[in-house]
Amino acid sequence: MATILRNWSYRYQWFYDSISGLAALSVGGEPARCGGSPRCSDWRTRKGEGRLRQLALQGLTISKDTKVLDLCCGSGQVTQFLVKLSQNVTGLDASPLSLKRAQQNVPQAKYVEAFAEDMPFADHEFDVVHTSVALHEMEQQQLRQILQEVNRVLKPGGVFTLVDFHNPTNPLFVPGIWVFLLLFETHTAWQLLKTDLPALLTEIGFEVGEPKLYAGGSLQVIQAKK
Repeated sequence: MATILRNWSYRYQWFYDSISGLAALSVGGEPARCGGSPRCSDWRTRKGEGRLRQLALQGLTISKDTKVLDLCCGSGQVTQFLVKLSQNVTGLDASPLSLKRAQQNVPQAKYVEAFAEDMPFADHEFDVVHTSVALHEMEQQQLRQILQEVNRVLKPGGVFTLVDFHNPTNPLFVPGIWVFLLLFETHTAWQLLKTDLPALLTEIGFEVGEPKLYAGGSLQVIQAKK
């Protein structure tokens, strides 16, 4: 189930930014636009903001030569951070509108329009693959295909890092995530809450570290090594 609010969040960037900002308050906030100020770029972050989008990057070693794929990059919410770490960042998304926004917001990266379950990349091409709150949009078979594709395009020893929804471990956070999913998401998000992602990644061939939980357990960060 989802409402018209979900459609608005895709059509209107300002609405998406507002909802993302509210949803991110429990982990420190979302990136904020600078309103065209000459002293900062459109996606420069202020102190204490953007923590949600950087959760999956914590603990990673990324240098300027690290080849990074920002999978389901959207309009560049995490790409903006990745280009500060590496000069070799590629964003992939299936939405032409999102990619247009990403190119405007983060022109330092390269962009590819494609589906995550059928990526137009060679085997063993990337050192790091990242995705942020995107896997909950996928049907179960599609999710498995995407994880298999990630395994294929990663170099041996490469890292897949992700942040997405998780069934809350703190009961106080249950009403909040349920209302959010009811208003903005579909049945695939509810399916992800029931999915053991570490077990699925292990089955596909990854070495999976202990997931880190945030916001009362309603968000999970997983880093898996090929």
